[in-house]
Amino acid sequence: MAELAFDSLVEGKPVAVEVEGVTVCVARVGHEVFAVEDTCTHSEASLSEGEVNGMKIECWLHGAEFDLRTGEALTPPATSPLKTYKVELNGNQVLITN
Repeated sequence: MAELAFDSLVEGKPVAVEVEGVTVCVARVGHEVFAVEDTCTHSEASLSEGEVNGMKIECWLHGAEFDLRTGEALTPPATSPLKTYKVELNGNQVLITN
């Protein structure tokens, strides 16, 4: 499990956090927080270095886009989905579990 403060998350700026030894990409969109695996399924690029646009995150290396809610690969060159993680909001606290 990982814990962080909701107000430490900047909308549109993903961050990498460790959840049980795995690097996870966490992104805030409005009043919601999403967590997906940090490694693009097309290449070994870190998605936490990418850009968030609406409910999508774009890989900085080749431009593949993924749905933050489901992990679905939305555009080539990625074809495989990302693993998603459970996110719970409790006041200002964000809990992420595997």
